[in-house]
Amino acid sequence: MAIWARISGLILLCAGCGFGQLALTLQDALDRALSTHGLLAAGQNRVGAAEGLQRQAGLMPNPRLVLQLENVRPYGNPAFQFNRDTDQFAYLQYMFETAGKRGLRGEVAAAVVGRAEMEREMLAAQIRARVKLAYWQAAGAAQIQRWLDEDFNRFGEVVRYHEVRVKEGATAESDLLRVQLEASRLRLSASNARLAAERARIDLLREMGQREFPELIFSDSIETIRPEITEVAESALERRSEVKLARQIQLAAQRQARLQEALSKPNVDVLLGYKRTAGLDTMLAGVQMELPMANRNQGNLSAALSEVKVAESNLAAVEAVVRAEVESARRSVAIRKTQVDSILSAMRAQSSESQRIADAAYRVGGVELLRLLDAERARIETQILYYQTLSEYQQAVSSLETALGIL
Repeated sequence: MAIWARISGLILLCAGCGFGQLALTLQDALDRALSTHGLLAAGQNRVGAAEGLQRQAGLMPNPRLVLQLENVRPYGNPAFQFNRDTDQFAYLQYMFETAGKRGLRGEVAAAVVGRAEMEREMLAAQIRARVKLAYWQAAGAAQIQRWLDEDFNRFGEVVRYHEVRVKEGATAESDLLRVQLEASRLRLSASNARLAAERARIDLLREMGQREFPELIFSDSIETIRPEITEVAESALERRSEVKLARQIQLAAQRQARLQEALSKPNVDVLLGYKRTAGLDTMLAGVQMELPMANRNQGNLSAALSEVKVAESNLAAVEAVVRAEVESARRSVAIRKTQVDSILSAMRAQSSESQRIADAAYRVGGVELLRLLDAERARIETQILYYQTLSEYQQAVSSLETALGIL
């Protein structure tokens, strides 16, 4: 079902490309990034290369055919006779690997394949995390842009109201100039918000690995408060691809050390074949092996054991980082949620009420224009801060999911 849902999401995305704007949920963005991102394709090719090396590591050595001719002479007394005076050899030579070297090579190669797979999984997790953050940042920027555009249009009514009042002689022209200046400032803020939204949109599509940059409609709202995540840090150690990769590197180092220890044992070459000498047909057999006197692979074994210690230290460091990331992300979510629920909600209500009272009082001559403009600015700044904090809250939740390894 998950596969069909992903395919359906991609079909909807492709269908939306033919129109001016593309509706995009967070899941759509993740599905598209994970199915089309070039870096993931490169990672899969690296897995294929490692699998090829694994097949090669499991192959047995080929036998060697030796054809040899000795005692050939073009001169001498008595006269040279080929069949009588030459020694002719034809034999097969095969190397038997000792200490389970072939199996250990296969284990090392399998660990390398596992490492390539973990690296691709970690790359996918990193892409997923970046897309999540970019989505909520872009959604927040788009929400601020829409709100400022709407507020600029609403403030146009205030400008028109003062224009009428000036024509009627009920308001000083200097007040109209102040209102028009405030409208220009608000228009500039809306333009800057549009620029920020465009950059955030392009950043999102870049993180998704896209080559085209259509207009987007963010279907997931930044105002949705998500359920509390109660997962503990221990679960992250089982899910996080960084920890899996560090463990896989440790496993590969341990297998490499066992292989290097086995390589210190000499292999045995066995040969068996035919020999013709002095006109007689005979059998030939022999055994060859290295004598491990000076070179017993000590250097390679020492280096491999050091790599095992390095991998163990790296694993401990990665686990510590994961625990810290979970704790930091959890506290960020708690603080952002408190800001949204307790602080900014009250500030929004207070700023809206203050602006409403100032507007009503100004229309009956109870307050000066500057008081009205101050109340309007406070309301706008509070609303922008509210949307920014909501975006940061969604990013904090996404960071916590990433820290816990929740997909």
